[in-house]
Amino acid sequence: MPWIANRTDSSRNDTPAAVSPSTLRRAIGASAMGNATEWFDYGIYAYGVTYLSAALFPGSTDEATLFALATFAISFLVRPLGGLFWGPLGDRLGRKSVLALTILMMSGATLCVGLIPSYDSIGFWAPTLLVVLRMIQGFSTGGEYGGAATFMAEYAPDNKRGWCGSFLEFGTLAGFSAGALLMLGFSLALGDEAMHAWGWRIPFLVAAPMGLIGLYLRSKMEDTPVFREASADAAAHAAPPTHSGGLKDLFTGYWRELLVMSGLVIALNVVNYTLLSYMPTYLQRRLGLSPNEALVVPIVGMLFMMVLLPFAGALSDRVGRKPLWWASLIGLFVLVVPLYQLMATGMTGAIIGFALLGVLYVPQLATISATFPAMFPTRVRFAGFALAYNVATSLFGGTAPALNSGLIRATGDELFPAYYMMGACVIGAIALVFLAETAGMSLRDAGRRRPPRHAVR
Repeated sequence: MPWIANRTDSSRNDTPAAVSPSTLRRAIGASAMGNATEWFDYGIYAYGVTYLSAALFPGSTDEATLFALATFAISFLVRPLGGLFWGPLGDRLGRKSVLALTILMMSGATLCVGLIPSYDSIGFWAPTLLVVLRMIQGFSTGGEYGGAATFMAEYAPDNKRGWCGSFLEFGTLAGFSAGALLMLGFSLALGDEAMHAWGWRIPFLVAAPMGLIGLYLRSKMEDTPVFREASADAAAHAAPPTHSGGLKDLFTGYWRELLVMSGLVIALNVVNYTLLSYMPTYLQRRLGLSPNEALVVPIVGMLFMMVLLPFAGALSDRVGRKPLWWASLIGLFVLVVPLYQLMATGMTGAIIGFALLGVLYVPQLATISATFPAMFPTRVRFAGFALAYNVATSLFGGTAPALNSGLIRATGDELFPAYYMMGACVIGAIALVFLAETAGMSLRDAGRRRPPRHAVR
């Protein structure tokens, strides 16, 4: 397999220089802040879709909501283009430079969403401007997440990569929860009429200072030790840092890894966007909870998940990534339908059902940035991650809210989101069979060596 080398170079010292605890903390913060900014936008969009759809789209409530969810999906169709652009650029120029640009684009576009005039004011141009801004967000996100995960993984010690990487997803849920709490807070403080009139815009305006904070944190960091070492090694041999790299090398040498990662991402993000992004709409429109109740349920569940993430990440450093993925995929496949039925019983059942779904999902979420970057060598790591992740996410993850909503309307079956998650788990399980265990594996160069025998207990 491409990630297993036939030999090692005895002339090279594979022990990385130690990264100080303070530097590691800054690297974690810089990565997580950008991810939080990205998911803050998803949170306020998903949790404010009722207000946003009424302000910017024509038609009945159900039609406008479906249009707004479809617009949410449009940004994901652009993400593969962002991955194709930002990924090779990050492998050539460095992770830090790309991450500085993507966070500015992302937060700026989110800010502008809050400034779009209403449909009553400018008609067709309101949804058109929203589509354009969502495409800009999708293009920037195509480089943001893969870059942040790679940045985090390349700074983390090999034996703590799962634990360190879990904080990237802590940032995911923190940003998403912050967006949800902000939307809920304004809804409670202003009331329904003011929220529909202008209050929904305020959370979008908060993205600008968040983006500036993330940019500041990243500007204070050097590029990753792994990338700097690879660049210095290439320079010493009079070769560019991308020697034998690029998209051609990625597609010809690592197509198996691209396919395996794509299958895992389908499972990961169908669950993610069905559980997090679509759930407020589902609870309100399909199960009859009030708007505020539909916001409270996922917020409580996400706060619970945040507590578990570091523990799951640390556990993956001890027992490996694959056992945690197997437990998550099998558990979700078996229990998702009963838990959806539990959520339909009322507010208490919804909180318990969502929380249990979150517990089952955490083993996947906690190990993303520990598992996926280790599948590729340094010279194509950013590009490989960005391309596989964004193609699979755009086709299956980002479209999940609109697809679930449309098929529930077409079939009348309120359990369709559960069936969709089950199908995604089957695809993920097939891909997991072909995944090489990466716990304890060095990312210095090529992510090709087997982990030492003592690395996974």
